[in-house]
Amino acid sequence: MKITKMHFQWDWLCLGVLIMSSVTAGMENEENLDADVEVENFDKQSQEADADRDKSSIEVVYETPKPTGEVYFTETFDEGLSRWVLSVTLKEDTDDNVAKYDGRWEVEELKENAVPGDKGLVLKSVAKYHAISAMLTKAFVFDDKPLIVQYEVNFQKGIDCGGAYIKLLSSSNGLNLEYFFDKTPYTIMFGPDKCGEDYKLHFIFRHKNPKTGEYDEKHAERPDVDLKKFYLDKKTHLYTLVLKPDNTFEILIDQTVVSKGSLLENMIPPVNPPKEIEDPTDKKPDDWDERPKIPDPNAVKPDDWDEDEPAKIEDLDAVKPEGWLDDEPQYVPDPNAKKPKDWDEEMDGEWEAPQIPNAKCETAPGCGEWVRPMKNNPKYKGKWRAPMIDNPNFQGIWSPRKIPNPDYFEDLHPFKMTTVSAVGLELWSMTSDIYFDNFIVCSEKEVADRWAADSWGLKKLVASANEPGMFSQLVTAAEEHPWLWVLYILTLALPVGLTVLFCWPGKKSDECIDFKKPDVSKQIIKGELKEEAEEFEDDELEEEKENEDPDEDERREMEETKREFIKANTMKMGREAPVSGTGKRKQFGPGLASGSPLSVLPSAPLLMVEFQAGGCLVPSGADASFL
Repeated sequence: MKITKMHFQWDWLCLGVLIMSSVTAGMENEENLDADVEVENFDKQSQEADADRDKSSIEVVYETPKPTGEVYFTETFDEGLSRWVLSVTLKEDTDDNVAKYDGRWEVEELKENAVPGDKGLVLKSVAKYHAISAMLTKAFVFDDKPLIVQYEVNFQKGIDCGGAYIKLLSSSNGLNLEYFFDKTPYTIMFGPDKCGEDYKLHFIFRHKNPKTGEYDEKHAERPDVDLKKFYLDKKTHLYTLVLKPDNTFEILIDQTVVSKGSLLENMIPPVNPPKEIEDPTDKKPDDWDERPKIPDPNAVKPDDWDEDEPAKIEDLDAVKPEGWLDDEPQYVPDPNAKKPKDWDEEMDGEWEAPQIPNAKCETAPGCGEWVRPMKNNPKYKGKWRAPMIDNPNFQGIWSPRKIPNPDYFEDLHPFKMTTVSAVGLELWSMTSDIYFDNFIVCSEKEVADRWAADSWGLKKLVASANEPGMFSQLVTAAEEHPWLWVLYILTLALPVGLTVLFCWPGKKSDECIDFKKPDVSKQIIKGELKEEAEEFEDDELEEEKENEDPDEDERREMEETKREFIKANTMKMGREAPVSGTGKRKQFGPGLASGSPLSVLPSAPLLMVEFQAGGCLVPSGADASFL
């Protein structure tokens, strides 16, 4: 009975799947009919969709962003380069042929996902030095206000080797932007830089030693994130540096923090030097023994230790394989090779055809002189060495003694850097069309965020609207990584395979086959029919008691209805069943032979009956005369 019930549950599952499939197929047929009507206009609709998409980009209303609070510098490049100064100097320590800062700059729109009317500064030259700078509206003094530096970068052609960082130039009486070059003093350098597979995001500040007055570069620790995509996706990214008077900093890309730390703890080298250093005059004593292990001086080589035994010897048991071609070389001259026409035997020597593998050796075990293979020598021990023991004179690893650092100082406020009065781009690149836009230097994060919303946010919105759909992205990804096609196929095949596995008609049991043999005639009398019906009802009651669940009232009610229906039909069939064994059958219901014990699946959209003899399912209307 458990097997019968399991069949009952699986049948209901399969029936549900088939019904859902039928409904879905009907819906798809209706959609296909509509699609057939519209297929002739597909190209036209596609063109209109493309036009609408272009139109949506064109209809974006761009206004030059304006700062909403106090700022020290802003630049959108919408009015050109009127406030910027091109460098006319030469780079030091470089060949004069390439030392000149003659790299070309242009102001133009983005090549992709452009916002009409929005322009930026574009580095146009390859393998040249570029330098351009502009004065701040007012100098920034590192006092009690945060410093926020923010700008946009787009590597429109990707990037092979080059930078896109900016420099905040230090204030000085002799600052002349026409002579801005790599040695011009700066206070902060910030932004992306890449060469080879080294992807960097610089934050460097020049710290003044309070004792010597000299400046040292302090580099922030590398961000613990993968920066590669920001250099290769050809999208406009927003770079932000937030530097606070409490000596903390944050670095953000696209308004997401990718690195943060303290000027006192997360800079390399540290701002403050160590209090003690190793004494440079201290030398290791000549008799200092720092060997933790030494060879045992009392060990003696065993008498039977033979150092002359080789590691490998010939395998004397080996036998030359049958069919070995001793007289055939492994390589033979290429018969199709011809001496080049320009071959000069006096200069090049006698010409010889190149060697190719001997075709006769491909089907043979081997060619040429057969040599016995080598095997490990069981007598080999190698050169004898005394075993190692602990060194009784071990004194540890020597290190110089510590002395007070004569250059020690403690700067508890490294935020108080040199005043900034200009911003500059001093770059070299092997890739052109690096796009810069919407610079801002301010002290309030809200001002920078509002500036970003009015500028970078608009670019991001247009780029998102122009991105391809999910299907196009999947195809593009598969073109770059062909193995994804296998994943796609498996993903699509899985539901189909599961449906076939669980719902496809399996091989019928022997009981079912025997029960359906058309040549077997089984006589059923009224008494046997009644006993079989009572046994069926008793088995059903026993199984329900074993699996009784107080929460399944609905299922119990359905089973009770089924038993009443079976009992009623069984009594009816008993009354109508033939007493004699004449083989005549009386039909009841649509196409079912009278006298067959059955259970009806109530409420089924497609009437199914389950025969108790083997759990076989026969649809309503099927010919059951073989029973």
